[in-house]
Amino acid sequence: MPSAAERTRTLVQSTCSAVLLVPGLETAGSDQLMPLARSVGPDGDLFLELPADSPVVRAATHAEDDELTAVLEITDVAPVSVPHRIRGRAWVSGWLTTVPGLSGPGRTALRLETGEVYVDDLWGAQDVQPEEFRDAVPDPLAGHETELLQHLHAAHGEQLATLCGLLGERSAGHCPAHPPAVVPLALDRYGLRLRLCEDRGRCYDARFEFPDPVRDVVELSQAMHTLFEAAAH
Repeated sequence: MPSAAERTRTLVQSTCSAVLLVPGLETAGSDQLMPLARSVGPDGDLFLELPADSPVVRAATHAEDDELTAVLEITDVAPVSVPHRIRGRAWVSGWLTTVPGLSGPGRTALRLETGEVYVDDLWGAQDVQPEEFRDAVPDPLAGHETELLQHLHAAHGEQLATLCGLLGERSAGHCPAHPPAVVPLALDRYGLRLRLCEDRGRCYDARFEFPDPVRDVVELSQAMHTLFEAAAH
């Protein structure tokens, strides 16, 4: 399974929505708090580009040598329609400074020196040490996950439903006589997570691990084929 550090690093470097919050700073709208770009430096610090007129940029500029604390809050929403669609949130808090010369027109680059990291997602809630976050590698499928899940949902619904048969006693009384609605919820290099919802509205998740972690979409295709073949037999 992916570590908490890997999951957080994946969220930070994904296209999930994020806002940069500074305690005590009054803002008119969250759009001025949403980074236009974000990346992670070799020391584990975050580099964020925000509109040059953002109140956060003004606060960081005026702070100069004073320590300005801030929190980057990331919200992960499932790319397919499913009950309880928010898959998780992550928070990276630390100290904010401006970075001259790294931004484009109308933008200002900020550096968030990582102090504390916390993730609360489908795997559970956990603190992450800054050193673990620095050394973690984002999931190689993260850039393709949205497209892959939407494709599985649109084109392979019947095959996904067959995976219910791999759940053994957990699925007793639910399938195949009363099969639940099956929606692909999350995908990473270690496996696939489905959300199964019954007629009465009760939902539960099922995780299907790949025989080996995959490194790219080619290996993912082979791993999915192995899963479907196991369900067919």
